[in-house]
Amino acid sequence: MLGAYLGFVWCFARRFIRAPSGRQRFNVLGALNAITHELITVTNESYINSVSVGELLEKIAALGIQTPITLIMDNARYQRCRYVLDIAKSLNIEILFLPSYFPNLNLIERLWKFVKKECLYSTYYENFQPFKQTITNCLSETSGKHKSALDTLLTLSFQTFPTSIYDH
Repeated sequence: MLGAYLGFVWCFARRFIRAPSGRQRFNVLGALNAITHELITVTNESYINSVSVGELLEKIAALGIQTPITLIMDNARYQRCRYVLDIAKSLNIEILFLPSYFPNLNLIERLWKFVKKECLYSTYYENFQPFKQTITNCLSETSGKHKSALDTLLTLSFQTFPTSIYDH
């Protein structure tokens, strides 16, 4: 959403920070190949819903990948609906739903955090078009300009904790 993302603000004097008005949205639904870091996206300016997810699944299937595909998703209602599950089944895509409150286990969430930091924090956009273009450009450079930063960020290494005696 077009809005202010402050990096750091601390001062003795009152400062007014320009922020755009309005509620225009630029939604990006994405799938990230965990090995190659190839990014597939579906974008719109309204809302992400089950039709958007179906469109993403069809884009993934159109890649013609010969190995089994497992798509990791969170528990959004529009991802768990019968429509999405039926499309996934027809395209031979397995869907794995993460447990609630564990978005850090989904690599795409790391990418979204990177994009926000790279494009939005402490940046004022006069209007919607440059805001949208900046995000689009950043996403198009995931395998170019941003590749080395993302290769270290999008690893398959996750911090795990030993089972505690209190977990039983």
